[in-house]
Amino acid sequence: MVLLHVLFEHAVGYALLALKEVEEISLLQPQVEESVLNLGKFHNIVRLVAFCPFASSQVALENANAVSEGVVHEDLRLLLETHLPSKKKKVLLGVGDPKIGAAIQEELGYNCQTGGVIAEILRGVRLHFHNLVKGLTDLSACKAQLGLGHSYSRAKVKFNVNRVDNMIIQSISLLDQLDKDINTFSMRVREWYGYHFPELVKIINDNATYCRLAQFIGNRRELNEEKLEKLEELTMDGAKAKAILDASRSSMGMDISAIDLINIESFSSRVVSLSEYRQSLHTYLRSKMSQVAPSLSALIGEAVGARLIAHAGSLTNLAKYPASTVQILGAEKALFRALKTRGNTPKYGLIFHSTFIGRAAAKNKGRISRYLANKCSIASRIDCFSEVPTSVFGEKLREQVEERLSFYETGEIPRKNLDVMKEAMVQAEEAAAEITRKLEKQEKKRLKKEKKRLAALALASSENSSSTPEECEETSEKPKKKKKQKPQEVPQENGMEDPSIPFSKPKKKKSFSKEELMSSDLEETAGSTSLPKRKKSSPKEETVNDPEEAGHRSGSKKKRKFSKEEPVSSGPEEAAGKSSSKKKKKFHKASQED
Repeated sequence: MVLLHVLFEHAVGYALLALKEVEEISLLQPQVEESVLNLGKFHNIVRLVAFCPFASSQVALENANAVSEGVVHEDLRLLLETHLPSKKKKVLLGVGDPKIGAAIQEELGYNCQTGGVIAEILRGVRLHFHNLVKGLTDLSACKAQLGLGHSYSRAKVKFNVNRVDNMIIQSISLLDQLDKDINTFSMRVREWYGYHFPELVKIINDNATYCRLAQFIGNRRELNEEKLEKLEELTMDGAKAKAILDASRSSMGMDISAIDLINIESFSSRVVSLSEYRQSLHTYLRSKMSQVAPSLSALIGEAVGARLIAHAGSLTNLAKYPASTVQILGAEKALFRALKTRGNTPKYGLIFHSTFIGRAAAKNKGRISRYLANKCSIASRIDCFSEVPTSVFGEKLREQVEERLSFYETGEIPRKNLDVMKEAMVQAEEAAAEITRKLEKQEKKRLKKEKKRLAALALASSENSSSTPEECEETSEKPKKKKKQKPQEVPQENGMEDPSIPFSKPKKKKSFSKEELMSSDLEETAGSTSLPKRKKSSPKEETVNDPEEAGHRSGSKKKRKFSKEEPVSSGPEEAAGKSSSKKKKKFHKASQED
């Protein structure tokens, strides 16, 4: 008995389904075909074994890319290893894509089958998937499919290898369209302004120059010798400028009104702006071709190379074409007409616009076009598949075409292709090394600029963020410093052993010296009885000091209060103070002398 499992990939996740056991898988096909449209019958044949939903849309896109490229994703590997039986020989896994089936068989060892009954089962699973999985509705499944489809398409467009060719294709198409439009508009200006100044058409042949002159001259009767210098600048030819001036004096044209001249000048300015834009577009196309296909542009020219790329659809498609197809590219109508009428097939298509075929003789045009198509095919392949495209091979191939052209004319034998390619390889390696060195320097400069910019931004942000907390810290530190300084200054001024106190304030010194003398007299006379008296006076002094510190008063006020409060605190000791006043004066003089 063979147990058949089917792997179904959906936008919401992977589903692994099991079918009923049969001796041969082919016997299931008629039963499946009958029960595909009926959900009840389909449930009897197919049952859901495991469902692994995707965690996010990004994971779904990664799994979709892996399945399309034939790579086994880790989520798929985990699902199959977890839920498939361990005996791999008895298991047959049905998949819809042969690429992913081959990858599973190679990496995991399970036998895989595609087509036949598997396709019918997957058709039924796709129809009834929202009923097989619990919690999944038809609307949510459709939304998931739509979102995954958009993201998958966006990713494919984003990583398109031919996306650079699109700019060349659009540029050359716009360039051809501009040439047609400028030619048509210039003919309109010639016809319109020719009613007033018909002789100017014969003198000036260039369309853009004619439009500039029509815009500058305006009314021919106002043209005089003063405008001759400006005419020479526009025509870049003194003889033509003199001829225009002479023709304006004897012109046969009709007079024209001012409003008509205004319209002609405005239309001429539009044509001039279009011709200037055409020149800038041609410059852009040349720079783009030198980046994308330098060898092809060096060999055959930017315009012809861009037309070949545009006609082929991309540089990759042009590189896939054989030389015989490149030779007649652009002459399909003539080719099929010749095949239909059994006439001569065309010898060249778009490559006819190159200079080589025009320089060749009539009998050698077919031969040189065939040789040039061969070299164009080689150059396009080099440009398409080289990592660092350079113009070295294109220049060498151009030299070969020149030698072949001279061989047809003079019979001079050209160099062998092997020798030319060896020289080209050596030069190409040197040029590629130089290009990579320049690119590395540019990258280093860019990284340095980016680092400097980021450092400046970080410094500015840090300054902005640190300015506010620093201001807050300064404002909070200022009152703290004042609180700390005041109590430190008070004991220094009131202390007995501070030698740094200046003698410029005699009043404060007298007030403090009285205290010192009082304490010394009490110690000598009262002895042990002076101790409790000092204890009684100390709380009074502390109570005086505390409100002074809380109110943040100045030191001078404190000293004045001390001097006033001394007689109050020494009230019970007035007798001892009077009797020892003479001794105090002596001690005071002694302290000043010390």
